[in-house]
Amino acid sequence: MTKVQIRFRLQNVLDEPALKAIAAVHAMYGIQKIGVADSLDALTVEYDATRLRPAEVEAALAGVGIAVLAG
Repeated sequence: MTKVQIRFRLQNVLDEPALKAIAAVHAMYGIQKIGVADSLDALTVEYDATRLRPAEVEAALAGVGIAVLAG
């Protein structure tokens, strides 16, 4: 397993439904940890790079309605 962290800037404000959606993404195979920045404007996702690529992590977030930009 190769752990990698990627930071995503949020395009929208985190609300209760978005936090529940983050929990759904966290359950995805290969995603180890999701952290929310103190400023609530970014997410840091730790994932297994042997299982997922950055675009797949971004797609998983978008798939549950969390719009992000890499970086």
